[in-house]
Amino acid sequence: MLSSLFRPVDFTDCPGWRDDQHLEAFRAFARSAEQVQIKPYKSGSLGINFEALAPIFADSRETIVESDGEARAFFEKWFRPALIENTEAAGGFVTGFYEPEVVASPVRTERFTVPFLRRPADLVDIDDNNRPEGFDPYFAFARQIPTGRVEYFDRPAIERGALEGRGLEIAYVESQIDAFFIHVQGAARLKMTDGRLRRITYAAKTGHRFTGIGKILLESGEVAPDKMSMQSIRSWLAEHPDRAQALMWNNRSYIFFREAEVDDAAMGPIAAAKVPLTGGRSLAVDRLLHTFGTPFYIHAPDLKAFGGERFARLMIAQDTGSAIVGPVRGDLFAGSGDTAGEIAGGIRHKADFYALVPRVLLAASGR
Repeated sequence: MLSSLFRPVDFTDCPGWRDDQHLEAFRAFARSAEQVQIKPYKSGSLGINFEALAPIFADSRETIVESDGEARAFFEKWFRPALIENTEAAGGFVTGFYEPEVVASPVRTERFTVPFLRRPADLVDIDDNNRPEGFDPYFAFARQIPTGRVEYFDRPAIERGALEGRGLEIAYVESQIDAFFIHVQGAARLKMTDGRLRRITYAAKTGHRFTGIGKILLESGEVAPDKMSMQSIRSWLAEHPDRAQALMWNNRSYIFFREAEVDDAAMGPIAAAKVPLTGGRSLAVDRLLHTFGTPFYIHAPDLKAFGGERFARLMIAQDTGSAIVGPVRGDLFAGSGDTAGEIAGGIRHKADFYALVPRVLLAASGR
């Protein structure tokens, strides 16, 4: 059943709708349409189910769309926008993420000492069917030992050497701070010292809750609220080398990576929806509530980081994140490299979320 949080409106009620470049969004949508032929997406609990999206995906594979006008007509044919009404006073909120690019070495050297690790063999998936009694229900991973399953090593333990000697290292970077932020983003492009361009992306994690160190800096008064950004956090860490590691260790969550091909340097990494992310068009959402592939029109009037007087554009739900929780919480993918990082690091803005709901679902719910 479609959630009552969706309040149907008209496309004319979406600020700037006709001014958007809908062809870019259609191309991102079409990538998901190709992927679902391999494996359908799980439906989110708010009621935009995969079954309603499936015929729209199919039509996108069969329809030739070559202009913004044709793309806009496609979305207007199949969908109707619905403002997501949030019960929380804070309202909708967007942040940004990107794919960092960093110099790396295939082997450990005096300069390059901080490793990215592959998934260990003793890290096992946990769900309600195999969760040990008394195990924190949040955990989706555990460590397999001869007597059963226990909590996996956390960030401090791993960075002290808990996994050394297992041959898990993919590559090494110079800066612990760079590595930390790559863990937060979940992917990176590695400019190897031997001239190759490699990519690492999320494979698994220890299962511990993500702790945002920016919140700690705010609560301690180290960074003023109006100055908070990814750049200000990086600056604080660089300026306090004696305290930086202790602060980063507050985030016990540790990410394991896998290597991925760089098939198209213009595209981002393969994300949770199993498609390459599109800069400025891919959106990370709460996957328990929303269904991957759903289009969202995001209106953030105070956000100007992408150019223009305001941010008002169609995005496609193609990723998720542990900090992305709630019906009107989103993370905008800004692209790859330093320029994208500058954009993503400054995004902390209020926003309205218009979900594009399949018309068949609205008809079925009498709206």
